[in-house]
Amino acid sequence: MNTRLFIEALSSIDSYRRFGKIYRVVGLLIESKGPSASVGEVCLIHMKTGTRKIKAEVVGFRGANVLLMPYTSVADIAPGCLVEATGRPLEIKVNEELMGHVCDSLGHPMEEMTFERPFALVGTNRFPPNPLSRPPITEPIELGIRSINGLLTVGKGQRVGIFAGSGVGKSTLMGMIARNTSADLNVIALIGERGREVREFLEKDLGPDGLARSIVVVATSDQPALKRIKGAMTATAIAEYFRSMGKNVLLMMDSLTRVAMSQREIGLAVGEPPTTKGYPPSVFALLPRLLERAGTDASGSITAFYTVLVDGDDLDEPIADTTRGILDGHVVLDRRIAEKGRYPAVNLLKSVSRVMNDIVSPEHLKAAQHFRSLLAQYTESEDLINIGAYKSGSSAAIDAAIHFHPKMIRYLCQPQSVKVTLADAAAELISDFGREAEQHGV
Repeated sequence: MNTRLFIEALSSIDSYRRFGKIYRVVGLLIESKGPSASVGEVCLIHMKTGTRKIKAEVVGFRGANVLLMPYTSVADIAPGCLVEATGRPLEIKVNEELMGHVCDSLGHPMEEMTFERPFALVGTNRFPPNPLSRPPITEPIELGIRSINGLLTVGKGQRVGIFAGSGVGKSTLMGMIARNTSADLNVIALIGERGREVREFLEKDLGPDGLARSIVVVATSDQPALKRIKGAMTATAIAEYFRSMGKNVLLMMDSLTRVAMSQREIGLAVGEPPTTKGYPPSVFALLPRLLERAGTDASGSITAFYTVLVDGDDLDEPIADTTRGILDGHVVLDRRIAEKGRYPAVNLLKSVSRVMNDIVSPEHLKAAQHFRSLLAQYTESEDLINIGAYKSGSSAAIDAAIHFHPKMIRYLCQPQSVKVTLADAAAELISDFGREAEQHGV
């Protein structure tokens, strides 16, 4: 036994326990006189009855008083309860044994599980990697979705938004990606979901095969706002841990909008002024800090998909607009396409992958551009075509778009149980919309 290491460790131990006392509780917010703590630090609230302790986080200050928010409800918390400072932010236990398990937003497995191997303690509030240490994205990732693989090719380490209204098929699309991806593992965060939908997603959309290679973090809509935000932070921290181990991780978060709404609750409770559509400034500071944590680093990569709920299918609402400016691409799911029975309901003309040009072959890129041009031409002239006002031969471009339209629809549609590899999607695209498109003079 090396006694020197123990002696050195003893000198760094804080032998004091710092306490404060709850002054009042207003809504979600707890105000206490002391202890000495910093923003983001976890404190323990000692209940007056029994030995139960509730974890709370410092979210701000009011004069000399400390403002805290608990990770559970404020029930049973009363004036005079002791508040103990831990001196540490929230940390979670992570290792490979979490694979196939569902965790809560504090990283605790929701079913009975014990760690049998050494685990790492990982902080949830971490900083994004140094931008100069990020390798460029040069390699595509397999997602199993023909329309995305072929026309919106995603690279390892890319961050993509899935913009959709409610009931347009985003959960189904996420399940297909999780089952079919070539990533080493999936980390899936379900933030603000209905309790009923969690099990439905696990059993129906994700399935046993998808769950076996996934870690799912759940924070349902009934949980406090702070716990919902911690769900997003915890999932990102788990993905960062496996990235540091050299793995290619697929991170999926549903939904980023509910994370922003949770931060709005906290910001307004603390006293921030509401700005754009009621969102306080802290929301627009949180989003880039969270999203920039994904991506590549010197060890591995985190390819991230974030769903964004667009109210009334409005892509210009504040959260959607801010998110679109931060991410490396976006996939828009259109309600009108879903109503026609076309799934996945990807609106190609409103979607983009900002790294596709750098990670696909010139033939693949040229065929994808032909496809997009043909679809845009048909969409622009669709009303004339449907009412019979267009006369064949009036425009070579419109004639070509009409000729290729059935093939385009077949290419964009895909049953939920079918997997289409990146190589097959590219080969089909080049075959049908590359050489043949050139023969038609498009």
